[in-house]
Amino acid sequence: MNAALAISKLTHRYGERLALDNLDLELAPGTCFGLLGPNGSGKTTLFRLLATLLRPQSGTIRLLDLDPWRQRHALRPQLGVVFQAPSLDKLLSVRENLVHHGNLFGLSGRLLGLRVDELLARFGLTQRARDTIGTLSGGLQRRVELARCLLHRPRLLLLDEASTGLDPAARREFWQMLSEVHAQDGVTILFTTH
Repeated sequence: MNAALAISKLTHRYGERLALDNLDLELAPGTCFGLLGPNGSGKTTLFRLLATLLRPQSGTIRLLDLDPWRQRHALRPQLGVVFQAPSLDKLLSVRENLVHHGNLFGLSGRLLGLRVDELLARFGLTQRARDTIGTLSGGLQRRVELARCLLHRPRLLLLDEASTGLDPAARREFWQMLSEVHAQDGVTILFTTH
C-alpha cells in the first residue's frame, strides 16, 4: 500500500455552493494529520465523503487502497469514525454502548468482553462502565467515543472536530489520549479542528 489516503481533484457542491474545490491530499500509513479551518470550509463534507456517507461528485478518493463508495462494505470495518455531533446512545451504559458497537462489527462473546475491558481500562472508564452515557460529562463521553471507534481495531481513524464543546482541560486530555493511540496502535489518523 502506497498511501493510507489519496485524494485527487476532489470537488463537491451543494447546489450552487462549492464545498470542496479540486482538493488533493495524500497521507502515508501511520500519519497523524490535522485539517484546520473555519466553519463552512468543507471539513465535514470531506469527512462524510471519507466515511462513505456521501458519494463523490468529481475527483477520486482512495482509502487503504479501496474506493470509499464502490468498496464501502470492505472499507467500513477498517475505519474508526468520531463525528462532530456525539453519536452514543445516552440511555445505554458505557459498556452497553461498546458491546453494541462491537456487535455491529461482528465481535461477540469472550473476545468482545476482553476488548471492552481493555479499552475501558485504557481510557480510565472502568469505574464508569455501568453509568449511562447521559450522566457523563462531555469529556468522558468523548473518551467513550474514542474507545468505541477503536473497538474493532481499525487501520484509519477519522475524527471530525472531536474536541468541540470540551473545556480546556478535557480538550488537552482528549488530544493526549489521541496522541497515545497514534503512538501505541500505529493507526493513521485524520482529524479536523478549528
